[in-house]
Amino acid sequence: MSSDETPNVPAGRNSREAVREKAQQVHAKQSRARLMRRIIIAVVAIGSVGTAVALAVSSSLSQPTMTPRGMDADGVTVTDVAIAETADEPIETPAPTEAGTTASPTPEPTAEEGTIDIHIYVDYLSTGAAEFEAANARQLAGWINEGAVTVTYHPVALLTANSNGTKYSLRAAAAAACVATYSPAQFFDYNHELLSAQPAADSDGHSDADLADLAIAVGVEDGAKVRSCIEDQDFVSWAKDATARALEGPLPGTDDLKLNGSPMILVDGEVYVGSMKDASEFSQFVLTTASEAYFGTPTPTPTPEGTATPKATETPKK
Repeated sequence: MSSDETPNVPAGRNSREAVREKAQQVHAKQSRARLMRRIIIAVVAIGSVGTAVALAVSSSLSQPTMTPRGMDADGVTVTDVAIAETADEPIETPAPTEAGTTASPTPEPTAEEGTIDIHIYVDYLSTGAAEFEAANARQLAGWINEGAVTVTYHPVALLTANSNGTKYSLRAAAAAACVATYSPAQFFDYNHELLSAQPAADSDGHSDADLADLAIAVGVEDGAKVRSCIEDQDFVSWAKDATARALEGPLPGTDDLKLNGSPMILVDGEVYVGSMKDASEFSQFVLTTASEAYFGTPTPTPTPEGTATPKATETPKK
């Protein structure tokens, strides 16, 4: 009997098992390698996204909101207007008047006495703002040129949702700020053009290119800069913030007034609540406010002791 202790297993079978075991080891190594590659790729991808987000956040934080130049309390003060007068549309200049006298068309206020301070808050999609501009633009221009009033326009965006998602009010206010910054002498004309060519409510409104075309049409000084400013929406964030500040209040020249609609017109801090279409009514309001501010409230003369105070008498009925 043989003393060979080799198991009674065919040599071919041993060879196949060895090959299979080796193949399993190789497969396991390959699987681990693929897994590691996937992990590395995922880590790199996550790192790239994180870097991109960090750069984006850093970039946004490093770019403050652009603010228009030449504005005071978010308003554009107009000091000179080029407008032609016609014989059939005389422009009366507001002047303080005493009780019982007729208002003079000649400007009474002087630099020493002070001028009438008018602030106009305007949303360029507001129908009322367009009506007020159509009725009062010429007499405002005349008063400005006479030095009888200072007029400050405040572009606001209260009707941003009323333009099919295009945010026209916001873009128009920003466009007005572009003109105020780069061509302030044409602001009055541009403000007038925006309201004269006002789009219908609940429409898309003018495109940014259209808004830039309107600015070019009124003769802005640096057309390229104004167009770039409008089409790039440089002052949209400012317009949104300025509107929020006006809504929060107080408005300039007042103690506690807040923006509550457009247009909102303040004359020496008093809110005009008359017709937006009636230039005469607004003129009378300005005259009355100016008179009160100029002459003040009369102080009653003290009555000497022992002297009876005369009583008012009724007018006898006929």
